[in-house]
Amino acid sequence: MMRRRESGVAVVTALLLTTLAVTIVASLFWQQQVQVRSMENQRLQLQTRWIVRGALDLSRLVLYQDFIDSSGQTRLNGVWATPLEETRLDDYIERERAQAENFNATLSGRMMDAQSRYNLANLVKAGQRAPDPQQVAAFQRLLKHVQLDPALAQTVATTVVNALSLPTLAQEAAGNAAGGAAASAPLIPPNLPAGGTANPQPAGQQASGPQPLGMLRVEDLLAISGFTPAAIERLRELVIVLPERTDLNVNTAPAELLAAAVDRLSLADAATLVNVRRRTPFQNRQNFEDQMQMFQNGALKANIPVDVKSNYFLALSKVKLDRATLDTVSLLKRAGNNGATTVLWIREN
Repeated sequence: MMRRRESGVAVVTALLLTTLAVTIVASLFWQQQVQVRSMENQRLQLQTRWIVRGALDLSRLVLYQDFIDSSGQTRLNGVWATPLEETRLDDYIERERAQAENFNATLSGRMMDAQSRYNLANLVKAGQRAPDPQQVAAFQRLLKHVQLDPALAQTVATTVVNALSLPTLAQEAAGNAAGGAAASAPLIPPNLPAGGTANPQPAGQQASGPQPLGMLRVEDLLAISGFTPAAIERLRELVIVLPERTDLNVNTAPAELLAAAVDRLSLADAATLVNVRRRTPFQNRQNFEDQMQMFQNGALKANIPVDVKSNYFLALSKVKLDRATLDTVSLLKRAGNNGATTVLWIREN
């Protein structure tokens, strides 16, 4: 009887040990599988970033070719405005794969003229830390055209002026680059007038009290009382923050921006100008102002600097690679003298 009991205890103990061993082995396999999947996800993300870099090189080449072909003008029918439809990249990506396995690697994108939008950096006078009355008036007209409170323009101008006392973002971006971080902020201060410099705090000195608001993107307007998410959506395609003051490109700007640039130009007349330039793009500022003589308002002149060429462009890219998807927006600057293009920042959405 005693032997039977001892034998039964031995069998139960063996079963418990076996169960424990199987549980431990299963846990180890699970942890290993999680680690392998994590490493694979990291590799996919790294590959998508390299694909985006390659797409940016293509964008730079396209902008240079447009510079050569367009005689310095930037038009909506330029080669830069041709979108890249979803293109399969499976044949160009070398990866270990099982037979007949499909990773669904695709790339799509398009470019937009950043100077077809109102640049909030223009609200500051060139070389001064004070609002520009003409630019503030133009921004007021823009807000009115999108059915927002025009009085907000002065508040935004004051905010942008105050932001000039922030330390330069060039130093922060350089630090991020040195640490290997992806560029997510402009490489130069976003609110500086042309030729201006910021006034950062001396090294080691910390500012006290409330800090002024830095203006990097349209969403930053939400920090200003009076702006709501709905208002931001109305302005998203009309407003931008660039590293310096820029001219508005009348060959690519929408009707709302044309009406904002010219006092007493109605939104309907601005839409007429948009239709006119589709047939014959404006050759220069004078040609743009001559076209406005058709309206009953009399001799109209642009109240803010306008041009028919652009130096800043936005490149939108979307990469799909297996389970990974990466949406990015990049700011490119094209030199006006030789067409060379540089990437100022990349933001991941």
